[in-house]
Amino acid sequence: MDRRSFVGFGAVSLAALAAPGGPGGAADPGRLGRLLGGTRVDAEFVAWLESGGRGLAALPAEQRGRTARLLDAQLATVRTLITTGRYDEPTGRRLHRLAASLATTSGWHLFDRGRHPTAGRRWELALQSAHRAGDHGRAAGILADAAYQATWLGRPAAATDRLDYALTATLHPTARALLLLRRARAHAARHDPAACRHDLAAAERALATPSPDPAPAWCAWMGPADLAVDSGGCLLDLGRPAAARTRIAEGLAQLPPARAKTRGVFLAYQARTHLRTGEVEQALAATAESLDLATRIGSPRCAALVRGLAPAFGPYRRQPGVPELLERIGAAGATRVG
Repeated sequence: MDRRSFVGFGAVSLAALAAPGGPGGAADPGRLGRLLGGTRVDAEFVAWLESGGRGLAALPAEQRGRTARLLDAQLATVRTLITTGRYDEPTGRRLHRLAASLATTSGWHLFDRGRHPTAGRRWELALQSAHRAGDHGRAAGILADAAYQATWLGRPAAATDRLDYALTATLHPTARALLLLRRARAHAARHDPAACRHDLAAAERALATPSPDPAPAWCAWMGPADLAVDSGGCLLDLGRPAAARTRIAEGLAQLPPARAKTRGVFLAYQARTHLRTGEVEQALAATAESLDLATRIGSPRCAALVRGLAPAFGPYRRQPGVPELLERIGAAGATRVG
């Protein structure tokens, strides 16, 4: 863990982490100071921290860029409590589980901003914390996040290795569907169509499998829209843009409105399929909408995907709308959206 990436926060500053409606007195600066100094950590205070963590993770995408320091402050607080606080074994497991959750969310924020080495260190911390909490399912989810990053950075072999291991520790069908889908994307990036098709079929079966238990929080968002769009991404990587376009359109139609950042990423995928099949007008519309979303919510990752589309528009520079779009893309690159 790179401790220099954290900013020091005193007890008074940490009172700003109070969750509305939380336990009375939990945010008292004097109490915070005593807890950080070694006073016994009680369940009420851990519940308050857990509530604040859930609130930060649930913020709309356009607000997350402004809360990064709060998230890091809460993670630093939890780690200090783990190191210096006094608590029983169940409370210790809750603190480690909370540290894993906060570090995972922080890693995704860093990943979205293109800070990949720091994101990787956050996920390494999250993995260690999940193991100490005895939460093998969450550990598998963190490995899946690291695998997603590896595929994104052009290292799909590393992604499949991590997902192979993660799948041995995952039982819930929704969790398995997510891991299988990510492994299918890695297989597609490695140009292994048979393995890709196998995992896509297995992911579809898993997602359709009922379970008496709710999906773990780390994968509860996984649904048919994600399966459809990432299946389309696989087809695109395997050289089947027309089939990919159909699957991505299905997924976009099913995506909940609240997932604006995901929609921006999916639209960039859709634009790429249109460009592969020469449908310039449709590609223009999808790219423009993706760029609008990236600008509104401040998503550097989405903006980077849009910038990556610019060379594919080169052969169509004389078509209506293309010069204006390329100018917008260039301006977004110059200002670094988000």
